[in-house]
Amino acid sequence: MKPEFEGIVFQGISRRAFLLSSGAAAVAVTFGGLSLSKKVLAQAGPYAPNGWVRVGTDNIVTIYAPASEMGQGVMTAMPLLIAEEMDLDWNLCRVEQAPADPKIFGNPLFGGGMLTGASRTTRGYYEIMRLAGMQAREIMLQNAGRKLDVPVSDLSTEPHYVVHKASGRRMSYGEIASFAQVPSSPPQFTRERLKSPKQFRLIGKDIGRIDVPDKVSGRAKYGIDVRQPGMLYATVLRAPVQGEKPEKIDDAAAKKVPGVRAVVPLPYGVGVVADTYWAARKGRNALKVSWSSGAKARAYSSDKALAEFQARARNLSDTGLEFVKEGDPEGALKKGRTFIQAEYSSQHVAQVPMEPMNCTARVDGDKVEIWSPSQAASLVALAATITGFKPENTAINITLLGGGFGRRVDFDYVIDAVLLAKNFQGSAVKVVWPREDDVQFTKFRPLVAQHLSAALDPQGNPIALRHRIVGESVYARANPPAFQKAGGRDIVLCEGAEHITYGVPNRVLYYLREQRGIDVGFWRGVGSGYTKFAIETFIDELASIARKDPVAYRLGLLKNSPRAREVIEEVVRMSQWHSPRPRGRALGIAYSDSWETHCAQVAEVSVDRKTGAVRVHEVWCAVDCGVALQPRNVAAQMESAIMFGLSAALAEQVTFKDGVPQQSNFHDYPVLRMDQAPLVHVKVMVTENKPGGIGEVGLPPIAPAVANALAKLTGKRLRDLPFKKEMLKA
Repeated sequence: MKPEFEGIVFQGISRRAFLLSSGAAAVAVTFGGLSLSKKVLAQAGPYAPNGWVRVGTDNIVTIYAPASEMGQGVMTAMPLLIAEEMDLDWNLCRVEQAPADPKIFGNPLFGGGMLTGASRTTRGYYEIMRLAGMQAREIMLQNAGRKLDVPVSDLSTEPHYVVHKASGRRMSYGEIASFAQVPSSPPQFTRERLKSPKQFRLIGKDIGRIDVPDKVSGRAKYGIDVRQPGMLYATVLRAPVQGEKPEKIDDAAAKKVPGVRAVVPLPYGVGVVADTYWAARKGRNALKVSWSSGAKARAYSSDKALAEFQARARNLSDTGLEFVKEGDPEGALKKGRTFIQAEYSSQHVAQVPMEPMNCTARVDGDKVEIWSPSQAASLVALAATITGFKPENTAINITLLGGGFGRRVDFDYVIDAVLLAKNFQGSAVKVVWPREDDVQFTKFRPLVAQHLSAALDPQGNPIALRHRIVGESVYARANPPAFQKAGGRDIVLCEGAEHITYGVPNRVLYYLREQRGIDVGFWRGVGSGYTKFAIETFIDELASIARKDPVAYRLGLLKNSPRAREVIEEVVRMSQWHSPRPRGRALGIAYSDSWETHCAQVAEVSVDRKTGAVRVHEVWCAVDCGVALQPRNVAAQMESAIMFGLSAALAEQVTFKDGVPQQSNFHDYPVLRMDQAPLVHVKVMVTENKPGGIGEVGLPPIAPAVANALAKLTGKRLRDLPFKKEMLKA
């Protein structure tokens, strides 16, 4: 079953708009009824246009980037799509963050919402933005044809120019902007009219990212850098257990702290607003709060819960919800020559982006303006609605994000800011979460237990696979209507297991939902991070039972998937898989097909048998994401995801005791350090297939590749994330 909103076909671009702008006057060219108000059109100076592109008489073309930039390069890659089809000179382009207007900038893979994540940005916008560029180019041609008094069919374009080759005349886009008129019937195109990859001039080239210079120089403005006149600062003391509330607040000491303006009770905690952040922190530390008790999460201890999850996973009489079924898996499991089963677990982890959660809000009467480093402009708007503001009275500014990894899809920090700003009419209030809050009150990756069973034929190939997944639902919390529409299938939690490329004729996936009162959410790679770990280490184990090389075994199962075979064969060449390794080292391999992208990785690993400490020396990665918008940036994203996934595999976990998270900062929640980072080699295998996702693709294969190498070294199969060091001691 495909995720919700996948597969929506974009038939045209009749609801897209672009704007031709020239100083004190502007002409809006609208498609299919989108229009700007006369007030907006008549106003002088800067404004937020309702469209994809603005062409100035100075020949500068402004393109709006619809996705949030959090280091993955979308502020460059997405505008390039318009520039390609509109035939723009990239040196004369300027990129701005798109206004929060889902009617124009929404992603169809999120049902038209403005969200960034789930490796859906390129997949969702690839055709839409190219069609917008094609329409904008056609309107430039129509206007030039009218001015030159020649048929449009006699005109062509060169970067930033319309050309009449017969006469040698040419007009820049800036010239055309000075007299352009709104077409009575907007030109319509279908995807068949778009350029072929062989015609690309910008797509597929390593054009420098527009956000990097300001990040290097320090001029870049993240959410935490927002400053407003007279701005106040705030932080929130949160209930130690999810679902509990403040019952009695002793704020006398807090109010005596110099600079503290107010102590504000909230439904889930107590906010302190002050002149400076440190005054707010000091005031928060001085609070004495009695909390309600009896929340469901109070009974939650992760060690106990995991044991219960594992028992449920192996209890085959508890079928839970059948997620996917192909063939007759239960019957085939009884007929195989060999039967094998294995259990896997993965702990809670936190996202811990370097920029902690923050948001700034200003309330003026019934209006609110929000500055947020968010992955989801649409959900920032929802937060404003929840806190009592009408959409037409809400202004949203999406800033650069200092990392997101799924955490900034949620909007709890936005609600903090808006609720506290209500108490200070006309003054902006910036909420900043301390790192301890960021670790302890995030929306954790779910605690998950998995149980896999397979039956093998006489040649050792799987004829049946049963996969059972137990965990709290992400989807039920994050998108209840879609969860219900999906019949209770959690497409996030089970991601990566719902489809596998390996040719197993009989397969079933069961989802067994738990409800323990703990909010779980999105984390880079989400379900694929642990489902592919289980599948790929299991496949390696099956290869061992069949007494086959793990590469040859996979290639045999992937005989009908040439793209999968090619990335595996390429990474085998890159790593010199068949060459001897230094003493005490071994190679492991893993493959992933998540997000419509094929990726294979090999890791070279050693282990200290006295301490169980694992060292990953080198990683080779081959990836086929179809059309690679910017190959060098694709490689950078792979490196980033490999480090992220390796960090979680080696050490990261948040444990709960009686509902309270036990880790709080990097001293007890360790992340991968620079001296632990392996050397990474990435080969981007550019093809003409439609683009797949890339931001998370590098994560799923790394943990199983390392675990499979460790199995070679020690003979022990690691089935838990993070790895248990005691398993590896001699």
